[in-house]
Amino acid sequence: MGEKVIELVHLQKQFGDHTVLRDIHLSVEKGEVLSIIGASGSGKSTMLRCINLLETPTSGQVLYHGQDITAREMNLSQYRAKVGMVFQSFNLFNNMTALQNCVTGQMSVLRRSRAEAEKIAMEYLGRVGMTPYIHARPAQLSGGQKQRVAIAGVMAMEPKCIVLDEPTAMLDPNGRKEVIRTAHELNRKKGVTIILITHYMEEVVDADKVIVMDQGKVVMQGTPREVFSQVGKLKEYRLDVPQVTILADLLRQSGIDVPVGVLHRQELVDAILRVAQIGE
Repeated sequence: MGEKVIELVHLQKQFGDHTVLRDIHLSVEKGEVLSIIGASGSGKSTMLRCINLLETPTSGQVLYHGQDITAREMNLSQYRAKVGMVFQSFNLFNNMTALQNCVTGQMSVLRRSRAEAEKIAMEYLGRVGMTPYIHARPAQLSGGQKQRVAIAGVMAMEPKCIVLDEPTAMLDPNGRKEVIRTAHELNRKKGVTIILITHYMEEVVDADKVIVMDQGKVVMQGTPREVFSQVGKLKEYRLDVPQVTILADLLRQSGIDVPVGVLHRQELVDAILRVAQIGE
């Protein structure tokens, strides 16, 4: 077992008589990429908001390195600097440039000098490919560029974990690829733990672990291959499946010997070529 960064223990959340989260228990390990999927209304976003205490759990615990974040002695500002959130709405100040957006949090929360904050902001804007746009305001940027600035702003706080709540929902395909590639690069190069909510299944296939939620509960979990190999079960939970996985499943049902849980196009191509060579 690795080091647990975040752990949810018997987490419940109610709004009046409506129970949104039901006895959630899961953990996220250091350096892990965790994807959370589920149909609309399954409780995904509420769970993430509880992780950052934007919503207060009704019962249960949210632990950060074993410490309950609801405890009186917890410094919430410092915690949120370590567990940064990126939303689908970009969360940028429209009257500030990209650079200014990445500086303001550092100065107000971490009390860095402007010179130090700008130096660090420039580093992370460079990491996400936004150096040419440091003086641009959000209105001058594409959706994908805005989201990369938002990620750079969170990274400039040098968090241990980034929580992304459907960060690509409002983006075109190229913008979605930019943002997901950026998140994975930060995970590989900086060891940042990533928690990603998405409804695009193609963004899930390279995660370390997948959680499936339905009606406020965790109903499936495992590696992407383990989860996506259960095509019928995912459809019961009203979820899409990567097109290549569906095609592989149909081929297998028709008697062609392809692996269970195919996730990538090249993987399917290689399997079909092997079958063709055996048949020659």
